[in-house]
Amino acid sequence: MSNQMSSGAEPCCPPLSREPLTSDWATDLARMFKALGDPVRLRMLSMIASHQGGESCVCDISPAFDLSQPTISHHLKVLREAGLLDCERRGTWVYYRVLPTALEQLSAVLATESGVLPASACTPTAALAETLS
Repeated sequence: MSNQMSSGAEPCCPPLSREPLTSDWATDLARMFKALGDPVRLRMLSMIASHQGGESCVCDISPAFDLSQPTISHHLKVLREAGLLDCERRGTWVYYRVLPTALEQLSAVLATESGVLPASACTPTAALAETLS
């Protein structure tokens, strides 16, 4: 990824409402969001993230899906290449874990901030505000 977590208090990536994305950062984020755009991959990421110890063996993931082993491997590879997962081979099994910095980056860029300009397109209209309240 081109924009990693910084060592300061400022988050790695400002919310979309604060400043426009750079081309490189948009490309990195799009790759991650595209990987999560598939329901199977989203479920896999959720299973791995919520698994005891924060990691999951491919042998724990496979039974949850009615998919062939090559298809499961493909989905895990897409998540890995998108920078959402890391893996480690232990004997004959591969163990996957979610990369916390990737989730932090996705969360940070989608976070809302107060102070959105009243004339912006992000400001709810009166009708929408009534619906939301």
